Amino acid sequence: MEDSAIVDLYWQRSDRAIQESDRKYGKYCHAIAFNLLGDYGDAEECVNDTWLRAWNLMPDKRPGLLSVFLGGICRSLAISLYRTKASKKRGGGETTLALEELTDCIPSGADPQREYESREFEEAIGRFISRLPETERRVFIARYWYLASVADISARARFSQSKTKSILFRTRGKLRKYLREEGLC
Repeated sequence: MEDSAIVDLYWQRSDRAIQESDRKYGKYCHAIAFNLLGDYGDAEECVNDTWLRAWNLMPDKRPGLLSVFLGGICRSLAISLYRTKASKKRGGGETTLALEELTDCIPSGADPQREYESREFEEAIGRFISRLPETERRVFIARYWYLASVADISARARFSQSKTKSILFRTRGKLRKYLREEGLC
């Protein structure tokens, strides 16, 4: 089923919207959640919560890419669940490491209530990523969207871990510079 038809089902408040979303994007969302959480049960919980959140938050402006909309919701839910669990046991992990690597690029103290600034920031990052060469873009997205480990990214890209780390380091530097130029950092 096409994305526009699925969005129409959400707008019609049809239960079938959730079934179609799960059929088309269930594995995609599960992969996002599992990469963040490392637990199938928690990932499944996030995917189910994604459908509920999509049902409740379907924007006034229809999403251009339903996969990005649903993936963003799922990722946000998974990060929230991860932080909740991490605060209980304070263990280290790939998610914490990947998120900490971006702290120098993303301004601290961002107020989630400021929708306009948040969207402006998201759009700037989207523009930055779209201008990256394909290899850098794939490595950057794998690390900071899917939170894949450096070892996994290196294996998939057939790079040494040193080269992958170098690409990530340089790309974070470019992002930091770009956000400063945009007046967002």
